[in-house]
Amino acid sequence: MASYVVMEPPGRGGEERAVLVRDGFHFLAFLLPLVWLLFNRLWIEALAVFAAGALIGALGSWFGAGAAASVVSVLLALFVGLEAASLKIAALRRRGWREWGVVEADNASNAEIRFAASLETQLADEFVPAEDIAQPQLPPSRPATHPARPTGPVLGMLGYPGRN
Repeated sequence: MASYVVMEPPGRGGEERAVLVRDGFHFLAFLLPLVWLLFNRLWIEALAVFAAGALIGALGSWFGAGAAASVVSVLLALFVGLEAASLKIAALRRRGWREWGVVEADNASNAEIRFAASLETQLADEFVPAEDIAQPQLPPSRPATHPARPTGPVLGMLGYPGRN
């Protein structure tokens, strides 16, 4: 089973727009790291990977170590593939998104179903039926011929209405 990190957008009522990010190795991010980063709108990370790749290529050609530069480039791609989910979650946090929790499922559609079910359970736990809410108890009504008597102590020197 894979783990999916659920990220909620900023503001309230964003459960319907939550994003599920699979935690694990992203093979496409390993094969095409720059393309994957740009596709996922990770601009800062794409710029850093582009700069690191250019630096690796320049140093490899400068020192004549083409094989070593290739190995380091593969290691950079491996790093992006391993850390792709973390990079995406960090970018969402920078944009104000917050982490709701983790859902475990076999695939993304099952993870969405489990997330929706846990939201329903959470809302059901917070729901209080109307009959369980304490209603204020009004005193029984008195006939108009008898004036109301005070029921508790009085502060001050003022009398009660109807009492002389």
